Amino acid sequence: MLNDAASGRGLRTLILGGIRSGKSAFAEELAGRAGVVRYVATAAVDPGDADFTDRVAAHRVRRPGQWTVVEGDPVAALADPVRMTLVDDIGTWLTGRIDARAAWEAPRGTVAADTDALVAAVTGYQQGLVLVSPEVGLGVVPATRSGRLFADEIGELNQRLARVCDEVYLVVAGVATRIKSADVAGPADVSAPADEKVSGAAVSAATAPSGTDPVATGLTAVALDSAAVPTDSDSPDASVGDETVHDAPIFATIPALDAHIRAEAEARQLRLTKPAGALGRLEVLGNWVAACQGVCPPKQFERARVVIFAGDHGVARHGVSAYPSAVTAQMVANFLAGGAAVNVLARLADATVRVVDIAVDGETDPTVSGYKIRRSSGSIDREDALTEGQVNAALAAGRAIADEEIDGGADLLIAGDMGIGNTTPATVLIASLTDTEPVLAVGRGTGVDDAGWMRKTAAVRDAMWRARPHLKDPIALLRVAAGADLAAAAGYLAQAAARRTPVILDGVVITAAALLAEMLAPGAKDWWIPGHRSTEPAHQMALTKLGLQPLLDLDMRLGEGSGALTALPILRAAVAALSEMATFGEAGVSTAETPSEVVS
Repeated sequence: MLNDAASGRGLRTLILGGIRSGKSAFAEELAGRAGVVRYVATAAVDPGDADFTDRVAAHRVRRPGQWTVVEGDPVAALADPVRMTLVDDIGTWLTGRIDARAAWEAPRGTVAADTDALVAAVTGYQQGLVLVSPEVGLGVVPATRSGRLFADEIGELNQRLARVCDEVYLVVAGVATRIKSADVAGPADVSAPADEKVSGAAVSAATAPSGTDPVATGLTAVALDSAAVPTDSDSPDASVGDETVHDAPIFATIPALDAHIRAEAEARQLRLTKPAGALGRLEVLGNWVAACQGVCPPKQFERARVVIFAGDHGVARHGVSAYPSAVTAQMVANFLAGGAAVNVLARLADATVRVVDIAVDGETDPTVSGYKIRRSSGSIDREDALTEGQVNAALAAGRAIADEEIDGGADLLIAGDMGIGNTTPATVLIASLTDTEPVLAVGRGTGVDDAGWMRKTAAVRDAMWRARPHLKDPIALLRVAAGADLAAAAGYLAQAAARRTPVILDGVVITAAALLAEMLAPGAKDWWIPGHRSTEPAHQMALTKLGLQPLLDLDMRLGEGSGALTALPILRAAVAALSEMATFGEAGVSTAETPSEVVS
């Protein structure tokens, strides 16, 4: 729905629905496929109306942080074109215009100059435009003169807007049906076919790995063939195929943890046979799991799942690591054989391991390469890590992988990493987003010597310079300064939160991806707990930025998910304590408030 190929302008889309129909959420998803959006909020908040103020606040929270918000008149906003504009909503704007003209008791047509101006502004707008408006037939309109006036005015205005818009959707109970489609669908059109019903969270896919449902996984349209796309001179064989990904995947609004259940868990902790707070942070962890699961007492994890995102990085060719890139593919084989540290720790913690080749610079087993984006990401100190299509495909792959695991029964997820040179882009992302000098953020990674550390620091410095213009745009930042494996991990972490599934974060690489996931899906961090703090200095910087406290500090720096797996038994202990301990009443043990009777 981005552009009309015949006219060269952006498509105009009108979304209609009743109160609480899900029309705004659907509009945000649709507009958000264009990337950064200008959101024109037409509501004027009345501080005396607490309910309406809360509704406006809820809308603000779910908007991506990189969107631009304009509060006021859409006619004035549309005079300044940007790539994508979302106006929400027309009904509130019309009410404001009737108020401004004191026209509630006036004849119909008193606000004609205003509605004419809006229709003209929409007709003349050449960029992408999404309009949200109430369908008056689906709402409750008071049978008063004012109510009839509003119904007549909004009904006529909606008809005029529908005539000048390329496509119109009707949203009922969160399901959008396209009732008017554009005559010409541009090459970036990823909207549903006419009369097809789509959920607000669905993103279409032209191609998905065997055995997956493109709509369920959220993959965007991808077309692959055997021809390699042009790449930089350092990476002549980097691309797996000539891919076209139309839009970045859109992540659903992140739900809040269940505050009511958390309060129940806190109250239950006080009834367990122990002094209040005696189990320290275990109590906080147990309460967190209960809030994630929405049940108290919480259930023990039945299917903890580790997904290792494997990928190489072009910067490794320039002496930033103690090991050659060939080790990545070798370690993927080791994971499959069950011989790596992650396998050993997973068996001990009652978890299972999956490895996915996202960008390994070599051939891997076909069972792990279904989501492969390219062979090695670019050398970020001198070139972009990915193309626009590749970063979108990587994000979509991570989202799809999370969906597969959760749909397969996973109730706790862990993200692991494997890739020679991957701490370099991780450090670039963290240092850039925390405004930290490279010399303070760069660690030893796989154990480089002083000369290697100096080369790594120089590479981080140069990549940070290239990343600087993109600090407010997480997708551009992943494209320029990260890599396919980090982008996929970011998509995985964001989608896990959207699907209400807790995650244990691992080390510096995964936590760097988490920073970007939080930008893509604000509020996702509430669903994560850091397993440990690694020896990489950038790791603590990222944890501080996210406001998260690690469970362990054991001087670990392996990656793979090893730190998260080492912490998993602690999380299991927190769940067991909250769910399996007896209460004072059950055990017949006196509480501090009701001591046993003293017999003289």
